[in-house]
Amino acid sequence: MNNLNIFCVTDKPIKYLEDLDINLVGVGERHFNQKYITCLSGKNIQKKERHYSELTFHYWFWKNKLEKYSNNDWIGFCQKRRFWLNSRSHRKDNDISNIILKSVPNEWEKYDAVLCEPIPLGTKLSKLFKRGWRNIIRRPILLFDHQRINIRTQFDLHHGYGVLEKAIRVMNEKDKSDFTEFVDRNTTYNPHIMFISKKKFLNNFFKDQFEWLFECEKIFGFENLKGYDQTRLYAFLAERYMPFWFRKYSKTIEWPWIFSDSHLL
Repeated sequence: MNNLNIFCVTDKPIKYLEDLDINLVGVGERHFNQKYITCLSGKNIQKKERHYSELTFHYWFWKNKLEKYSNNDWIGFCQKRRFWLNSRSHRKDNDISNIILKSVPNEWEKYDAVLCEPIPLGTKLSKLFKRGWRNIIRRPILLFDHQRINIRTQFDLHHGYGVLEKAIRVMNEKDKSDFTEFVDRNTTYNPHIMFISKKKFLNNFFKDQFEWLFECEKIFGFENLKGYDQTRLYAFLAERYMPFWFRKYSKTIEWPWIFSDSHLL
């Protein structure tokens, strides 16, 4: 049986998470006890955590731990509020430990990677007028179809007009055209930088992703990234790139996940 290794990333220690049967990861400036993996040793980008968020751990894992796993091991990531579910027909349960994914489902047998079930990208017409007037000029059809905006337009509305377009310009040539089509065609996407993959795909994925993001740094830097919508810009870019990459280079399946913050209250 293939091994399943799920890593849950959090920016603060949470007692509830410590009682789950899951690998815990601490990123950011808080102190974490020995129950958490941290990104302070080896080759790391800890100093960029404010802008890279959970990607801080992804980079550290890639550079320091990935090679120790077998090619067919499943390696995945979730977050302190978002968890993979153990089946498509999960029951409602206030205790997350009863419903989170703990083993590889038989349904995954013919697949290489797992993505979150997608979310739609519609927006309110008022927000479209407020933030997207340039998008309306470019695509007037948005006035009549604002519940089905594409990935590019959604990114423009939330993270700055033209930002994604500038980022695509410095992407590697093998992906540039396909990714452009991806963000223009799709009106849903697989969110939260949550994915599970067989190890044999991860080195190429991380290499392509971080090479692109480091090129993006030369355009956007860090000092001028202000507010929620831009401070974590590199994580938001990765959130759109990740599902594209796995769909292009592996055989993917979508899987249910749950948002739960009751343990944070």
